[in-house]
Amino acid sequence: MTRLLLLVLALLNLSGCGLRPLYAGGASGPVASSLTRIAVAPIPERGGWLVRAALVDRLGGEHQGASHRLEVELDDAITGFGIRGDRSVARERRTLRARFRLVEVATGLVVLDATAGADAGIDVVSSPYATVAAEQTALERLATQIADRMVARLALHATKRPIAR
Repeated sequence: MTRLLLLVLALLNLSGCGLRPLYAGGASGPVASSLTRIAVAPIPERGGWLVRAALVDRLGGEHQGASHRLEVELDDAITGFGIRGDRSVARERRTLRARFRLVEVATGLVVLDATAGADAGIDVVSSPYATVAAEQTALERLATQIADRMVARLALHATKRPIAR
């Protein structure tokens, strides 16, 4: 009986904490509808293509006549470390950083300026092909991680300032 009473009190206490679901209302909610009003500008190079494709997918597709444009600058770097006895690299770290700006199309006003980043470790093996394949796979994973972080930041921004048509 005491456990039940404690459980009920704990649940009642949680209801007053002020937390609300980010995507409340589903596809017709304010956050989801705000995200559909964002167009993603082209991003150069292969990493940019991967990030843009992931962003377009997460924002619900290409949007003609969008009220806002997302501009992204990427910094992609591979750093070698873990030197072997023959002075060759044993391990690499691929780092992908994005600076992104949400711009009102009508006025050119920047309403959000933020960054997102992710990195991945890569084992350098004796086969150059295997190493290049691992680097490419890491870039694909990092692109999706960056896109997820950017969309989460855009959604958080939309809870404070919903994007109007």
